[in-house]
Order: sequence, then structure tokens, then C-alpha cells
Amino acid sequence: MTLHYSQLDKTKLRRTLLKKRQLMPMNEWREKSDRICTQLQTSILFTQAKTILAYFSFRKEPDLSSLFADNKYRWGFPRCVGKSMYWHIWTPKDAVEIGSYGITEPHPHAPTIEPAEVDLILVPGVACDYQGYRLGYGGGYYDRLLSSPEWATKPTMGIVFDFAYLPQIPVEDWDKPLQAVFTETRFTNLRSKSIL
Repeated sequence: MTLHYSQLDKTKLRRTLLKKRQLMPMNEWREKSDRICTQLQTSILFTQAKTILAYFSFRKEPDLSSLFADNKYRWGFPRCVGKSMYWHIWTPKDAVEIGSYGITEPHPHAPTIEPAEVDLILVPGVACDYQGYRLGYGGGYYDRLLSSPEWATKPTMGIVFDFAYLPQIPVEDWDKPLQAVFTETRFTNLRSKSIL
């Protein structure tokens, strides 16, 4: 029965936070996104990476697109196929298409990225909590990815706005905590439990 109530709480929390994000004025969204990008560029986890998996902003997720032109990094973006995510190399000159969830994705013929090549995963979400747990959209794509042995050891960084960084969110047995969380005002490295 606990799971049932937890699911209800998760659904309600997800709906509330998504609504709050959608209602954010465009200029505030842009400014907070830019602040996150500036913060990321000072993080050692980020600056030492060579191949970074990121995301195209959807429904006013923090927008990281100002970082993608930096060709010091090799960028990978997801395509959702069935219940799996596949990662493809993408540069700003490459084509994109709209996937089955209405999310921008790289072209299916773009070169794929193998787990062994990846140095950092920037993970979008509806919310993160102080323990590093993430509230996603309910599809389980990142949960499945991060539980698979070849991805489980990769550094992960949750990217959310301050209002979506919460003391605690409902957690299921299969949820995997992220190693760090970034907002427009703080970076928490959960490996060392330090707030920078």
C-alpha cells in the first residue's frame, strides 16, 4: 500500500513542479539557465570531461544549449526507442528531429556513443533531492540506463532549478541517486556532501 501512496505523491509533486516551471516567465527561465551554464563551466567534474551526455531542453527544463558550441567537448544526446535510450554524437551544425515524446533528438543515423567513451552525464528531471534522488517524468528511461552495469559507474549530475531542489522526494527501490546536483545558485557534490 505504501507504494500506491508514494506513486500518488510522486504524481502530484510532478504535476505541481511542472506547472511551476511552465509558468516561469521566459526572461527568468533564460537568466536562470544561463546561470546554471556559467556555474557548470567552473565545475571540475565538467571541465575535466571530454565526452558529455546532455539533453535538449523540453518544457522549460534548464536550457544548456549555450554550452553545446564549445567544441572542446564531444556532446551526446538521447534518442528514445521503445523502452531504451540510445546516445548519439551531435554538434550544432547537425540535423535534429522531433521524437515520439515531442522531444528534440539527434538524427537516427548520427554516430552512436558507447558507455566506455562517456565521462559525464547531465541529467534533466522534474526535481532532485538533497540525497541525489531524482524525480523524472515517469517513463523510467534514466532509471533503466543508470541501473545497467555499463552505465552505473558514470558520473551523473542532476540539473534543476532551485525551486525543484527539495529536501526529500518519494523514492522507490530501483531509484539510483545522482552524484551531484546543479541549480542556478548551488552545486552539491553528493559524493563528498559538500555544497559549493
